[in-house]
Amino acid sequence: MVQSLLRAAALSLALAVGLALPASAQAPAAAGDPVVAKVNNEVIHRSEVANVIAGLPDQYRAYPADALFGAVLGQMIDQRLMAEAAEAAKLADDPDVKRRIALARDSVLQQAYISREVEKGLTEERLKAAYAKRMKEEPPQEEVHARHILVKTEAEAKELIVELQKGADFATLAKSKSTDAASNQDGGDLGYFTKDRMVPEFAEAAFAMKPGEISKTPVQTKFGWHVIKVEDRREGPTFEDAKEELRGEVAKQLIAETIQRLRANAKVVQFNQDGTPLKSSAPKGPADSK
Repeated sequence: MVQSLLRAAALSLALAVGLALPASAQAPAAAGDPVVAKVNNEVIHRSEVANVIAGLPDQYRAYPADALFGAVLGQMIDQRLMAEAAEAAKLADDPDVKRRIALARDSVLQQAYISREVEKGLTEERLKAAYAKRMKEEPPQEEVHARHILVKTEAEAKELIVELQKGADFATLAKSKSTDAASNQDGGDLGYFTKDRMVPEFAEAAFAMKPGEISKTPVQTKFGWHVIKVEDRREGPTFEDAKEELRGEVAKQLIAETIQRLRANAKVVQFNQDGTPLKSSAPKGPADSK
């Protein structure tokens, strides 16, 4: 069952990204990259299998490495065989197949081009400029990093406070006692948050505490009774905290800028769906100024 699931997932991914290229179309294997299969006149290197595995959904990473490798390799062999059969049947000459190959080629080239343009533009300087702009538009707010243990009754919360005062570990108690399924396995960790992101009763209590402090009395909200521990306070987010999110935002900007530049340097004329000229069908591009 496991093998069949793995093989199905590997085949879906391989077909989606077209990984079963003939050996002649692939980059030469580096030293130390052994051949792990031969399919008629073609070979499959270990690195090719590793590349497919790296792109599999996270849930498949939990399977034994040998089983996963074998399942993926099996599907790559099957795909090579199907590709060879298609070549032998001269399907590459079929007009519809040619069209689909051309579309796939365009898609790969487009992704490679935009990835390299983004990589070139995604500099530390650009990220810091984006951070400065955000901080100007959205001035930093005070944030608290807190944990909590949520229980149903005040009596339960008071018992937990007594245990904590005697030296019990907060995170351990949160894992075993908290009813908040979203945070209990993380030791009740809620991360950093601003005051407006929590219900008023919880926010008032957390923002009145110092780092390292545990609430001396239970805090009641509509969710139940909380015991709170404040881990840290800061004005945030810092550049490092926001960096990953900024990378996504700047990448989108770079893609838009790249497309805008390409359009500005090209002659583009659009038509109606029936092929007739648009009312404003004048070419857009460098030819306009000539």
